[in-house]
Amino acid sequence: MNNATRLYHGACHCGAVHFTVALPDHLNGTRCNCSICAMKGAVTAYAALADLTVTQGADALRIYSFNSGVAKHHFCSNCGIHCFHQTRSMPDKYGVNVACLEGMSPFDFVEVPVVDGVNHPNDNAGVRHTAGMLRFEPASE
Repeated sequence: MNNATRLYHGACHCGAVHFTVALPDHLNGTRCNCSICAMKGAVTAYAALADLTVTQGADALRIYSFNSGVAKHHFCSNCGIHCFHQTRSMPDKYGVNVACLEGMSPFDFVEVPVVDGVNHPNDNAGVRHTAGMLRFEPASE
């Protein structure tokens, strides 16, 4: 198994918030169909909490939490962009919005599995389900 990581630089849309995060060399993006994730539509990659550092604009970050209060969604108070969130199913990890990462786009992933957050593992005896798969096919023009 390859455990190599790369340091990525990330920022919100307006540039008020900057962060670095160590992620695996070969990223796997995911989406979720829970109420907040379905609305924000972010493709996320996962990192240990200790592997993400806010380097600028910590004072501009706001946290939104709902329902169980475990997940902490960090967003820029200026532009509203969701940068990362501490997950409910893996509270020792951040789900990082790949659109915030320098040189990366959610459209870099041809297929993105969608986890079933509506039937969350913490509410479902620890059982994880996949809700489906999103596919991106670039236009041929």
